[in-house]
Amino acid sequence: MTFTLTARALLLDMDGTLVDSTPVVNRIWADWARAHGLDVDAVLDAAHGRQGHSVMAEFLPDRPRSENVRQDAEMLAREVAETDGIVEIPGAAVFLASLTDVPHALVTSANVPLASGRMAAAGLTVPAVAVTSEDVTESKPAPEGFLSAASILDVDPADCIVFEDSRAGVTAARAAGMRVIGVGSASSAFGPNHVVADLTGVIVTRDDDGTVTVRL
Repeated sequence: MTFTLTARALLLDMDGTLVDSTPVVNRIWADWARAHGLDVDAVLDAAHGRQGHSVMAEFLPDRPRSENVRQDAEMLAREVAETDGIVEIPGAAVFLASLTDVPHALVTSANVPLASGRMAAAGLTVPAVAVTSEDVTESKPAPEGFLSAASILDVDPADCIVFEDSRAGVTAARAAGMRVIGVGSASSAFGPNHVVADLTGVIVTRDDDGTVTVRL
């Protein structure tokens, strides 16, 4: 079945949406979980789409925030260095190329070095507007990043469509009052408005009046 949605801007997550970094993320967070005697599967389920220090605070609630931030910085440095196995989500390059005249922004829990490194490793270009971890005080599932991107693009949140894959990301987008297209079959469990297997076949056009049409 084909769905057609209209909006004024598109907001795009990175990991799991544009870039498949799952092997790297799983490897690093599994190491962290085992080092702290935690259930690996539980940590991996919570880690995707969020800033590291917020995940640490959830599993080690008695540890000082300063220690979480310090260790998060160490893990981010490792994530930046480890790019083996990172590839684009199928269709991502063509999808991004179709957005040349469409207001859009990247909204990611990664910092600038990590976002730049992963996008480059996947052969993708970072959009001109990007909201990263340096730009927010609250990580997804808080809506701050998406609301900030909408403000930068001067578009009402209700007129934005978000492409997301993770529980935290879908929750954040819905909290921002935005419609969500889940990327990947697993995203269907998190309550997006629609789901696509990947970005192959997603068609985006923009009319002269600024209306953005997304066909799934």
